[in-house]
Amino acid sequence: MHPLLMKPSHKVWLAVGAAMFLLMLSWRTLSSSAFSHPATSPTRSKGVSSAGSDDPVRACFVILVRNNELDGIKSTIAQVEQTFNRKFNYPYVFLNDDYFTDEFIEQTSAMTNAPVSYGKLDSQMWGYPSHINLTYAAEQRTEMAKMEIPYAGSESYRHMCRFQSGYFFRHRLLDGYDYYWRLEPNVYYYCDIDYDIFKYMRDNNKKYGFTISFKEYMATVPTLWNTVMQFKKDYPEVVKNWPAQKDSMWEFITNDNGETYNSCHFWTNFEIAALDLWRSNDYLKYFNYLDRSGGFYYERWGDAPVHSIAAAMMLRKDEFHFFNDIGYSHTGYVHCPTQPAFRDKCSCDPASNFDYDPNLSCYSVYEKALRS
Repeated sequence: MHPLLMKPSHKVWLAVGAAMFLLMLSWRTLSSSAFSHPATSPTRSKGVSSAGSDDPVRACFVILVRNNELDGIKSTIAQVEQTFNRKFNYPYVFLNDDYFTDEFIEQTSAMTNAPVSYGKLDSQMWGYPSHINLTYAAEQRTEMAKMEIPYAGSESYRHMCRFQSGYFFRHRLLDGYDYYWRLEPNVYYYCDIDYDIFKYMRDNNKKYGFTISFKEYMATVPTLWNTVMQFKKDYPEVVKNWPAQKDSMWEFITNDNGETYNSCHFWTNFEIAALDLWRSNDYLKYFNYLDRSGGFYYERWGDAPVHSIAAAMMLRKDEFHFFNDIGYSHTGYVHCPTQPAFRDKCSCDPASNFDYDPNLSCYSVYEKALRS
């Protein structure tokens, strides 16, 4: 009998079984909603590491982007690599509500020596929650469009704001990280950064970093503040965990001790922060409360005021950091360091600096709250 037709031995069947198991495991991995290129599988994080300053930081860039924004995100990555990441090689995590194309993956992965990962959002992260009245939501979008409110009629913009407010940090590709730096397409980075930003955040116990602070378009968040105040009343056991108001950035978000929201927020298109802030039970209860109210869809609540109000209440003043040394621009608004020491490091024009714009910037409010 031909050797290939002979009855397999017990050991052969064991080998075949093992091979089939590995094949099934590999198929399950490849067919999941997220994958890496090259393969990167960070271990699950339960909070910010207490490692010493010489230990690596578990940090990444996180990018919510679509395939048609390829050119815009390539521009951003090129600048981030040039000014910072070619020296430190922190991973990039790309997220999308659709599958990334081969072209997108090939072109973005070719721009860096750092690990890159690509993930698709599921319907819980991107889509209407079951408690939303879709008819009423559509009616409200129509009313806001009549008021010519930016993105008034957009459903996807609202999905994005809800995702960035309550879900990006839950995506499994971020499980192994403690810090993140949010990147967006078509932004500009102007200054060479010669130190490890994430190590600075960790070693100095900073939880939230920003470059631009802005005034909100209040017609997009008419009931947000009252909803937050009602949350505080309904969850005193959460509020007791927060720092005293005098030790927090409370005065950054209200000028009248909580009667009203002053519209100030950190612009989250640039955001460097500790993930344990959003992963905390306090924040999750806060987000879930806001989510159940429907304001992301019945109004147009943005992730910037949602994040900023939470951080201002939940963090101590010394846990914030203004990245003055990172020149940055988004949709024409610029933070550019004005001190002479930065002229050799930054390509932006100090005259374009937005920090003290009297009509739209909240940086002076931040400074006052920090000193109070």
